Amino acid sequence: MTGTRVAAVDCGTNSIRLLVADLDPETGELKDLDRRMTIVRLGQGVDRTGRLAPEALERTFAACREYAEAVRGLGVDPAHTRFVATSASRDAENRDDFVRGVVDILGVRPEVVTGDEEAQLSFTGATRELAAAGLRLAEPYLVVDIGGGSTEFVLGDASVRAARSVDVGCVRMTERHFAGADPVTPAQVAAARADIERALDLAAEEVPLGEARTLVGLAGSVTTVAAVALGLTAYDSARIHHARIPAAQVHAVAERLLGATHEERAAIPVIHPGRVDVIGAGALVLQALVERTGAAEVVVSEHDILDGIAWSVAGR
Repeated sequence: MTGTRVAAVDCGTNSIRLLVADLDPETGELKDLDRRMTIVRLGQGVDRTGRLAPEALERTFAACREYAEAVRGLGVDPAHTRFVATSASRDAENRDDFVRGVVDILGVRPEVVTGDEEAQLSFTGATRELAAAGLRLAEPYLVVDIGGGSTEFVLGDASVRAARSVDVGCVRMTERHFAGADPVTPAQVAAARADIERALDLAAEEVPLGEARTLVGLAGSVTTVAAVALGLTAYDSARIHHARIPAAQVHAVAERLLGATHEERAAIPVIHPGRVDVIGAGALVLQALVERTGAAEVVVSEHDILDGIAWSVAGR
C-alpha cells in the first residue's frame, strides 16, 4: 500500500504500547508493522503520593528503549512519531522527569493530553473502520476506554458530540479499594461500585449515556473480559476484535473475576500477568457501565487510542 509510515506510542497508567503502521488516509487502510504492549505500571502509587515512583519511571524508560530501537529499525521519520501520555503523567507532580527521560530516549516530546483529547483519540481509533468492516451498528456510538487511572466516555457518530474523562480505572480502583485483599470482600466491591457510580454521574453531566445505541468498549480490561467470555484458551486478537459480548456474559465474567483469588485469576490463560491483580476492578467498571446504559451487548475493539494517535499523525 502507499501512504505514510507512522509510529504511535500510548503511555497510560498501567501499560505502554507501540504501533508502527503504514496508513492511507484516502482508503482508511491501516497496516500494522509492529504492535506491542508492555506492562510498566507507571501510575504505581500516583493516586496516593501524587508522584511517579522512581522504579515505575525506570520500567517505563526500559520499554521506551526497546520501542526506540523498533521505530528506528522500521525507518520511521521522527516527524511522523507521536508519543501521547495519559492519566498517570497528567496527575504527577514530577512529570518533568518523565518528559526528559522520553525525549532523551525517543527524541520526541511526550504530549500529556487532556482527558478530552484522550477521548477524541480513542473515538477515532475505535470507529474509523467500523463501517468498512461491514458491521451494521446503530448510531450514535458510546465509545468507552477503561484505562488504568481513568475512563473516557465519547458519544458520537460521524463526529464527536460529547466527551468526558473521569478518574476511575482498574489500577486506581484496585489501589483505592482492593489493596491486600485476596479475594476481595463484598463490602470492598460495594465501596468500589459506589465510587464508580459517582464517576458515571459525573460523566453523564456532559455525555448523555442513555442516548447511545451501540456501546463500543476499548482497552485491556474490556478485551480481557471479552477473551474470558469467549472461552479462549489463548489470547486471540483476531477473535476478540469486533466480538459482541452480551450484557449477561459481562455480568457473569465480572462476578467470576471479583470472586476469584489472585491464584485463580492467574490460572486463566488469557489474562496477562500484569493484569491479574487489577482485572477485577476493570471488569467492575465495565459491568457498572453496561447496567447504567442498559446496553444489550458490548462491541469490543482492539483498535483504540493507539490507532487514533496514528491517524492523528497522518492527519498532520
